[in-house]
Amino acid sequence: MSIRFDPADARWRVAPLATFSAAQKDWLTRGGSLTAHLHALGAVAVRVTREAVALPWPDEAAALGLAARAPVWVREVVLSVDDVPFVAAHSVTPRVASVGIWQATRRLRTRPLAELLYSDSSVARSSLVSRRVGERHPLYRLAAREIDGGIRHATHALVARRSVFERHGAPLMVTECMLPALWEHLRALDAAARAHAAVPGAGATHVAHVRMREHGRPLDHTASRAHSVPRSADERSR
Repeated sequence: MSIRFDPADARWRVAPLATFSAAQKDWLTRGGSLTAHLHALGAVAVRVTREAVALPWPDEAAALGLAARAPVWVREVVLSVDDVPFVAAHSVTPRVASVGIWQATRRLRTRPLAELLYSDSSVARSSLVSRRVGERHPLYRLAAREIDGGIRHATHALVARRSVFERHGAPLMVTECMLPALWEHLRALDAAARAHAAVPGAGATHVAHVRMREHGRPLDHTASRAHSVPRSADERSR
């Protein structure tokens, strides 16, 4: 299945930046449902922060081939694990598609978008691309609201990934910004696993279980019912 839309550009790249940590590279390139991967870390809740007709961000309009002032349906949510915000997500589809092919996105409420994307064999997915997001990008301001202390206390830059899902020719772009609490949680799990492994007689099964929770279920790493369409040699090698 072919896909016409490509989210990659000079900043959004298929291969994560070399300066990203191993955990960041892992989570930025995981196929399948991000919500499912988060479930491996704890209880996941979806909180809707915005649903509205708006204008696309400049890099969204370019990726989707839309005019700068073409209306889109925007859905923004926060994914929390055990009541701690881990991901701020932003999805857009042309307004006409939101009352047609992608009309189900208007009825999701607090259900994850993954329920639509990974249960329909007619949905194709582009390559995952990622970048470091600074304060000039609207995604940064969206995500910083979910960081303790707000935007004034946010880190200098955040990391995000995005891809385009296409159904019957209509695109739906999903952008996911990982929050600092996710990386802190993963570091804590890794430290706990290392400390347990250092204890004489520590069970290998327990250590493996902790590491599985850190990195997600191995079989889920690339599992996806959406048909992923590689865009480059880097994507094919994942």
